[in-house]
Amino acid sequence: MPPETVTVPSAGTSKADKAGKTGKPGKRGKTGKAEAAAAGGGGERTQARARAARQHRIVVQGARVLLLIALIGLWEWLARSAVIDPFNFSMPSKIWDQMYQWAVHGTPQGTLWEQIWYTLYEALLGWIIGVIGGVVLGIALGRIRFLAEVLGPYIKVLNALPRIVLAPIFLIWFGLGPASKIASAVVLVFFPVFFNAFQGAREVDRNLVSNARILGASNRQVTLQVVIPSATSWIFTSLHVSFGFALIGAIVGEYIGATKGLGLLVSASQGTFNAAGVYAAMVILAVVALLAEGLLSFLERRLFRWKPVEAGTDR
Repeated sequence: MPPETVTVPSAGTSKADKAGKTGKPGKRGKTGKAEAAAAGGGGERTQARARAARQHRIVVQGARVLLLIALIGLWEWLARSAVIDPFNFSMPSKIWDQMYQWAVHGTPQGTLWEQIWYTLYEALLGWIIGVIGGVVLGIALGRIRFLAEVLGPYIKVLNALPRIVLAPIFLIWFGLGPASKIASAVVLVFFPVFFNAFQGAREVDRNLVSNARILGASNRQVTLQVVIPSATSWIFTSLHVSFGFALIGAIVGEYIGATKGLGLLVSASQGTFNAAGVYAAMVILAVVALLAEGLLSFLERRLFRWKPVEAGTDR
């Protein structure tokens, strides 16, 4: 028979290895279990916070829906019980019927979708032109002090004018077509975007600008690579408000004089004392504005994923 083989532990065998072989836990085993427990506890806390955030969003959304239903129900009840005049104030059921009639049978000016697209086209084009002009001029005046000193008083005077009253002037200049509505949207969008871009360019960290110049950056490089990225959050803040202004400009222009559009529907409904038609057009405008706001919020989240989420803010 072959001799039995005896394994002799080497001198370099650690206590932890011995403990592992004998089945007794060593110090490293205890530390590993503690780290695993801590990691598991952190994961559970993260999941708990995520669940709490989801529950909070559900509660908030539910409260919003319930509030809307309560307001609509109260309005319907007040109109049907003649507490308020249903001829002047209409009621939600009649407003829904009016929107249904427009969607199925069209409007006197054409299909409902054509009116929505016409207004949206004017507002969108005016918004784009106003945003580009406001950003370019705001960054330019924020970077060039001499230009700001020369043009500053004129911009303040133009901003002090009630811009809604410019719509009849644009109607005289450009006629009943979309150009007059686009011009009205541009002047309403330009100023909020301009002032935010101007302030964003002025609020750039001077240390960043100085470091870029030390590294040999030119004025053009500083503007494109330091100033504009730093002012982007200011600009996006104005975009949320400015699209609503663009819709207002397009609607006011259509209300004064147009051949198509939701503003014309409002004007025609008012001329025939159709309160339900006025409210129906307003509801459609609100839906369009909310969809645009949701799209802008989505783009902002995609572009600013690096920003920390502020407490109490739904991102």
